[in-house]
Order: sequence, then structure tokens, then C-alpha cells
Amino acid sequence: MANVNETVTLTKKQMKKIEQAESAKGSLGKLPWWVDTIGYIVIVGFAICVLFPLLLLVMVSFTDDVTLTLNGYSLFPEKFSIEAYKYLLENGQQIFRSYGVTVAVTICGTFWALFAMTLFAYVISRDNFPWKSQFTFYVFFCMLFGGGMMPTYMVVSNILGLRDTFWVLILSGSLAPMYIFMMRTYMRTSVPPSVIESASIDGAGEWRCYFTIMLPLSIPMIATIALFVAIRYWNDWNTSFLYIIKNDNMVPIQLMLKRIENNLQYLANATDMSAVEKAELESTLPTESVRMALVVLVCAPILLAFPFFQKYFVKGITVGAVKG
Repeated sequence: MANVNETVTLTKKQMKKIEQAESAKGSLGKLPWWVDTIGYIVIVGFAICVLFPLLLLVMVSFTDDVTLTLNGYSLFPEKFSIEAYKYLLENGQQIFRSYGVTVAVTICGTFWALFAMTLFAYVISRDNFPWKSQFTFYVFFCMLFGGGMMPTYMVVSNILGLRDTFWVLILSGSLAPMYIFMMRTYMRTSVPPSVIESASIDGAGEWRCYFTIMLPLSIPMIATIALFVAIRYWNDWNTSFLYIIKNDNMVPIQLMLKRIENNLQYLANATDMSAVEKAELESTLPTESVRMALVVLVCAPILLAFPFFQKYFVKGITVGAVKG
């Protein structure tokens, strides 16, 4: 136990020294002031272009409905209102149920995907694994070719029987070949094989090496992949659109937004409805500010989580690219 922990500690210190040396070796000289100024102007302009739609979205969600109807979208509305968020808190039972489904799918799916992909990557990164080439080719083949939508739907629905279940939202597409290759490359280049060999000599088995050595030393890449996987689970509506048919309790928030948009489009294009029927249907649908408030609630968790992953994101992208 002590020998394995000491090996992990020494390896972390060695990796930190190597990163510092590579950073100092590859650092450029000081650029002229006008180059820095142009770079800052371009970055600020790009940031404004990215933030403008988001700020407009937030301001519309806090705009009064009457003001929104009369003046349209504006960053500085004449009258602010929180009625949209009050409406969601009071009348959004299905919306918050869908929100909870999305949160649960994102958390459980991210943990499962990380465990499966890191375990697969660890296996094919080991030189003593006899079928390493065959499993690596299998991942590479899946990255180039897919079974298609119809065969996949038939397997998931008819053979596995996962339609209208919570598991179909997690298991469908949880293994990404590209992320497996990224994890495998990181394990082979950033974690010296001598570390695993030393732990094996000290009596550690493969599971011990995986949990106590490889995973702690691969945290930057794991955090990077976790961010990508979590965003994919959070924004995925196509899976629920295909497989969630009758079970309304398993509808995620993205599919709920899609259904709201379809209802609004149907209302706008319906020509066989009377004015009274249109008014009744319109009264049951959320207003523009409520729709924007719902979008804000959907985007907020990812926007709040990204800063915590940013340092691992940058480190995971750069460390694996350093050639030894």
C-alpha cells in the first residue's frame, strides 16, 4: 500500500517538472505592444459576438409580455418582470419533471461513460494484453462505420427492450470511439509504463493499478472527456425523440422544448382552426418570455459548470500533445 502511494506521488512530481520544463522550453519572446493590442481587440470583439445572443436571451426572459409584444426584443426593456419564472415555478410540473430527468441522465450517464471508456482505454493501452490489436481495431472500425439508424432502433427497441425506459437514455451512445482513443493515447504517453510495472512488482493487481494509479494520474484527460460527455447528454434530444414514445415521465427537457416549438409552429400554420380554438390553444402554451426563461434554465447548468472544468480542459488538451 505504502509503496504504491509513494510511486504515484513521485510520478506526479516528475510529470509536473516535465510540464514546467516543456513550457519554459517552448515559450516565445515578448511580442510587440501593437500585436498584443490587436489580439486583445479581436478577442474582446469575438467575446461580445458570443455573449450578445446570450444576454439578449436573458433580458427577454425578464421582460414584460406586453412590452415584448409592443417593442420586440431589446437589451434594455422598458419594463422588467419575473412573471415568466413565477409561471414556471407554479405551473411547470411537467417541465421540472423533465428537468430532473435530464439532470439524472447527465449525472448517471457521465459516470457510466467515463468508467466504461477509461476501463476500455486502460485495457488496450497495456502492452501485455494479448488481444490489444484486435480490440483497438474494433474501436477504430466503429469510429469509421456505424450500423445505421434503423438497425440500431430495432436492436434497442425489439431485442434489448429498452424503449420508454431510463436506461435507453444512458446506454445509447455512451461509448465514443474518439474519446477512447484520446484516453488511450494519454495513458500511453503521459503515464510511464514503469509506474505500472513497479506497482505490479509490489503486488498490485490490474484493478488496483487502474483505480489507484492510472485514474489519479489521468484526471486532466478524464475531466476533459467528462465535459464533452456531459454536454452531449445534456443537449441530447434525438435519443429521447426516437425511444421515448409513451412514457411521459421519461421525457427530458430538450424533448420538451422540441414539443413546445412544434406546438407553436402548428398553431401558427393551422388554417382549419377557428379564432376561438386558436385562442384557447394559445392560452395553454407558454408565452415568449416563458420560453426564453425555460431556455435560460436549460443553458445555466452547463455555463456554470464550464469554469470548474476549464483548467483541466486546457491541461488535458496540451499535456497529451507533448512529445517525450
